[in-house]
Amino acid sequence: RVLSLELNKDRDVERIHGSGINTLDIEPVEGRYMLSGGSDGVIVLYDLENLSRKPSYTCKALFSVGRSHPDVHRFSVETVQWYPHDTGMFTSSSFDKTLKIWDTNTLQPADIFHFEGTVYSHHMSPVATKHCLIAVGTKSPKVQLCDLKSGSSSHILQGHRQAVLAVSWSPRHEYVLATGSADGKVKLWDVRRASGCLSTLDQHNGEKSKASSEAASTAHNGRVNGLCYTSDGLHLLTIGTDDRMRLWNSSTGENTLVNYGKVCNESRKGLKFAISCGCNSEFVFVPYGSTIAVYRVFTGELTTMLTGHYSTVNCCVFQPHFQELYSGSKDCNILAWIPAPREPDPDDISEKSLPQQHLNPAYEDAWSSSDDEG
Repeated sequence: RVLSLELNKDRDVERIHGSGINTLDIEPVEGRYMLSGGSDGVIVLYDLENLSRKPSYTCKALFSVGRSHPDVHRFSVETVQWYPHDTGMFTSSSFDKTLKIWDTNTLQPADIFHFEGTVYSHHMSPVATKHCLIAVGTKSPKVQLCDLKSGSSSHILQGHRQAVLAVSWSPRHEYVLATGSADGKVKLWDVRRASGCLSTLDQHNGEKSKASSEAASTAHNGRVNGLCYTSDGLHLLTIGTDDRMRLWNSSTGENTLVNYGKVCNESRKGLKFAISCGCNSEFVFVPYGSTIAVYRVFTGELTTMLTGHYSTVNCCVFQPHFQELYSGSKDCNILAWIPAPREPDPDDISEKSLPQQHLNPAYEDAWSSSDDEG
């Protein structure tokens, strides 16, 4: 299904944003509601479900935190994220130096965290049961951890030398956090430890020539502005302004040396890319200019380029229930990429007498076998 992703002519996402879209998130509970954040501070919530049951439909915006809202972000929203356990709450962070915790039902902030510098990225653990920490990457080299329970910045992780552009909790270990910085480094932390830092990833796997003046381990020869764990948490993908993407073994910290070729990355800030989930061989979707490059995670093979946006793509998000992809761009559009309906093999059509269905095959069977719900 992922290999047949195409721009779907039957599905639109209602156009609300009047400026570029920087960030998207689909809630993990039902996979039905999507948040978007724009360069003008606006946040929109969409319902992706086809309520009309017609083959062609538009994903409607349910509501937005628009420019006239008293609590709207003053500057660009860089990250939005649903609370991982239910849709009653979501979070947003912005270049206005704040992180806001929103009540979905009232659209009012339940809490606001203020920082000294621009906020590039934040993340809540998808698996944590023992803590409610939000990791926040800002213009400061210190990684901030905000505690939702107490409403305060609980502690700080020190070790980077420049702005922290990307943060991501491990989906496997609830206390492990990965951070990427403009200093070219990627660090893994155990937030329970006093020192914090578990390791600093080294692209050369420790085999630097002794003559090298640069003793410090770097993950990239440029700013590290994107991080994403594979869904099992065993590997971490990083992306940098050296036009490289690297795959790391997250337990050993080893660079696996998978070669993705040149991955163009001109972003001055965080880049939001996505990894598939539940595919036989996983894929990674990377904004690449005005297109989205799709690579096989473990071989580095570029399988396809998804073209359809008119301007720079800033973010993409994967919907694992249906293997769909949504992307947001500077062109103010959100595009839906849906697997093409498969033509049935001639052998499959044994019962020729069946009447022809007047339905786009993509929508014929919308039910999953719900063994997991029983």
